[in-house]
Amino acid sequence: MSSRTRSMFAAVCAVALLGAGCGTTSTNAGGAGGGPDSAEVCGGPGEEYTIGVSQANVAEPYRVRMNADIRRAAAEVEQFDEVQFLDAAQDNSRQVSQIRTLITKRVDLLIVSPNEAAPLTGVVGRAYNSGIPVILLDRKVNGDSYSTFIGADNEKIGRKAGEYLAERLLPEGGEIVELRGLSGSTPAAERGRGFRAGIKGSGIEIIATADGQWLRAEARSKMAAMLKAHPRIDAVYGHNDPMAEGAHLAARAAGRAGGTKFVGIDGLPTPSGGINAVRQGRLSATFVYPTGGAEAIAAAKRILIDCESVPRKRTLPTQLVTRENAAEVYRRLNSR
Repeated sequence: MSSRTRSMFAAVCAVALLGAGCGTTSTNAGGAGGGPDSAEVCGGPGEEYTIGVSQANVAEPYRVRMNADIRRAAAEVEQFDEVQFLDAAQDNSRQVSQIRTLITKRVDLLIVSPNEAAPLTGVVGRAYNSGIPVILLDRKVNGDSYSTFIGADNEKIGRKAGEYLAERLLPEGGEIVELRGLSGSTPAAERGRGFRAGIKGSGIEIIATADGQWLRAEARSKMAAMLKAHPRIDAVYGHNDPMAEGAHLAARAAGRAGGTKFVGIDGLPTPSGGINAVRQGRLSATFVYPTGGAEAIAAAKRILIDCESVPRKRTLPTQLVTRENAAEVYRRLNSR
């Protein structure tokens, strides 16, 4: 049922007073805790739909690209009348409030990239259980009150990053530091856990960790402090490319960039993205982490227009990018 249809439906119920048959979307939403199914929310190709996008922040280039990919894909679906983008600016309370507003507006579908898992779990569940399909993109919440999660395997990526460092960059072992993402976000936990599995049994020692909050400036500041505390740092593992780049800037300012290896994650195919950072030698490697924007819109179309169910989880592919293949990967990702 589209937003416009819901508004008309509410108006009819208002004048019907005590008349039977005017159930709300919540009461029609598959029972307590059940959430919507495709038959209850699908209006078919004749309807127009409004999609709300709740973004954790737009300070990360990755999230700017994600929004652009959502916008581009939605523009190709005629029935997607409006896409409303909201920026939580890394503020959990703000994101909760923004999602509550979208619930009140009765958007037809929500795409949410949560800032942190626990604080967003309740409001995401409230949206889902009120009859609004919810697509979680890149980051998860606790529990299973959502329609589908779309993202790459962060633990696998972390493990591959650890294996690359252990096997290719530091086969004799070494001392490294880790710049972690925002502590309450699920990718930070998963990328950290996977990395430790990847270096297990090697001669690599993590001598320091810091929360860089996914941001280049924050990571640069944290790296500057770690450089002062540790006279030897052989490599930096950044949970994303901006943090790895921030660490590189700090090391270069300290005159120590030449003796340190830098590995990140995201692999954006943009002029200032991680793939070009590898091509230009600032990063030794990155891992492509797809934004999932196009896939989220495809799932929204299946739910709202095609009246089809979607899998609870869709895992997107990733790829190691090194100096050897960076130019080819950059060209391929920009030819789509």
